[in-house]
Amino acid sequence: MIEVNIMYKQPTEVLEIVQELRSIGLKQGQDFDFAYHKEVWDGFRSEPIRERQTVFIFYREELATWFTLKYQTT
Repeated sequence: MIEVNIMYKQPTEVLEIVQELRSIGLKQGQDFDFAYHKEVWDGFRSEPIRERQTVFIFYREELATWFTLKYQTT
């Protein structure tokens, strides 16, 4: 199991990525899973205490590598 974090994407962008993965034949729960985490604010700081991110989990290394090369931006 390999985790790939994608930062700052809106939920609609994440769902577009998931749809693309499904359209190329990948199956959620078998080839990949994902979890969207919204940003968290504490009300005292001018920056969030946790940034918006989506964790994609891949069950084969070659899929994680391909996904990282295509989608991960820092």
